[in-house]
Amino acid sequence: MNSLYAKNEYRQLCSLGSTIPIFSKDWWLDVVCGPEKWNVAIVKNSDQIIASLPYYLTRKWGNNVIRMPALTQTMGPWIKYPEGQKYTNRLSFEKQVMTELIENLPPVSYFSQNFHYSITNWLPFYWRGYKQTTRYTYVIDDLSDLNRVFQEFKSNARGKIRKAGKLVEITVNGTLEDFYHINKKTFERQKLAIPYSLEFVQRMDKALRKHKAREIFFAIDANGRYHSALYLIWDEQSSYVHMVGEDYNLRSSGAGILLIWEAIKFTKEKLSLNRFDFEGSMIEPIEETRRSFGARQVPYFTISKDQRNYFIKAVMGVRPMAGRLARKLGFRR
Repeated sequence: MNSLYAKNEYRQLCSLGSTIPIFSKDWWLDVVCGPEKWNVAIVKNSDQIIASLPYYLTRKWGNNVIRMPALTQTMGPWIKYPEGQKYTNRLSFEKQVMTELIENLPPVSYFSQNFHYSITNWLPFYWRGYKQTTRYTYVIDDLSDLNRVFQEFKSNARGKIRKAGKLVEITVNGTLEDFYHINKKTFERQKLAIPYSLEFVQRMDKALRKHKAREIFFAIDANGRYHSALYLIWDEQSSYVHMVGEDYNLRSSGAGILLIWEAIKFTKEKLSLNRFDFEGSMIEPIEETRRSFGARQVPYFTISKDQRNYFIKAVMGVRPMAGRLARKLGFRR
């Protein structure tokens, strides 16, 4: 199928307010990839798209590669299942549409995507030579009773929330530049350069505000000092802790923990959503914090395929084998 036609069809699908996660929506990809640097593989049944796989196509190591764009948690396949489908038929259906999606991808030297955790079957990719690494996010997937949610927090997290509530005020009146400054401090504390520019975040923020899909929470004390900040985004199914920042010298206030609780309440009370996604982390101290909120550990897959310099790899694999054979037969230089 013509790639431009597929992309236009996909834009129409996204405009319908479907179950496509925010990180795979066309307008999000326009920002984080650039309008000309992403495309999509689709599968249709008659006039309806039943499966899609958007991708960010770029150049790296002198080769065409598909990889994850900045500040994007997951992409991967989206599938529209027939209603009332039996489980055995579901697996057959997944094999069919995923195989067709793979065949509709452009030839590249390297592929790597994080699949949304709703995709639990990656066998069709395995059968085509792809590999899988399991990663984790943490999700609270039932916000119907906020009192129960709060009681599921670890006792020390509840204590920090109560303490912080006496020390800071929560506001949404700070600027994006204020947030970026606090966010940058988190990286500076680890002696790391922030991996995205203010200009990039400004473009992303503009799109999110246009689609009414973000809020920024700040914790500020009586002296006007920002203790912590949290950038929350959402789609039709879930909210996401997209970015956070903290002044390391003020972190003992517990303001960062308080902001998580405020974002959870906002998700339920203002957005009427029932799922809160921490966007995960494989970093041990961050994982421990996420877990302290009683969130459920949810696996998701990084699917990859590396075909870079295949000929060179094959030759380099043959040379040691030839040397071992020569030594075994008694040949010497």
